[in-house]
Amino acid sequence: MVRQELVTRQLAEQLTRGTALRVLDVGCAEGTQALRLARAGHFVTGIDPDPGILAVAHQALAAEPPEVRDRVQLLTGDGHQVGRWFGPRSFDLVLCHGTLMYLPDPDPMLASVARILAPGGLLSLLVRNGDALAMRAGLTGDWRACQEAFDTTRYTNRLGLPARADRLAELSGTLAGFAVPVRHWYGVRVFTDTMPDEAAPVDGRQLGQLLDAEERAGKQDPYRHVAALLHVVCAK
Repeated sequence: MVRQELVTRQLAEQLTRGTALRVLDVGCAEGTQALRLARAGHFVTGIDPDPGILAVAHQALAAEPPEVRDRVQLLTGDGHQVGRWFGPRSFDLVLCHGTLMYLPDPDPMLASVARILAPGGLLSLLVRNGDALAMRAGLTGDWRACQEAFDTTRYTNRLGLPARADRLAELSGTLAGFAVPVRHWYGVRVFTDTMPDEAAPVDGRQLGQLLDAEERAGKQDPYRHVAALLHVVCAK
């Protein structure tokens, strides 16, 4: 909940065009962001390689009003296929949230999504922050893992899966090479990385205060530099 709400707020800050956008959500999972954008009037294509998790997205979509359902299509596949499925300049906004961390080499996927992005379009990436990888282990008192994290971009995520992090400077250089330079970036989960989403405050006022504090920290130095995740918005 915390991550999704923060990304929604940050993305809304960057979407200044008043017209409906053609959106591709690569690794859409349960469809949280896809549905939010469709409710806002945008036309969204979501793709995910996991049929099980995509079934959850289909179920959520079925509960939406007809006008929202008509603006969404969900496909089974991964980001490496977008270059074959869609032509150049097909989308005004491409989301790739929580996907690059599972790729040993993200460059081919980044090249593909850059190609299908229309001129003036935005690419929204959510990646693990490689410059602050030691923070979670340090905050939980796992000092051995903390020491190891200083010298690597590899880690094991909350699901127990091997994953990789991105350092902002290196990622920025790669994106510039694909002609989608970084326009703005935010930190996500500055204060709450050790808190599972289900442990977020139930009280609405307290949750609102938490989100407001996270949103503010995610925009400011030095706080955003130590966030668990980086939300990087690029423009073609």
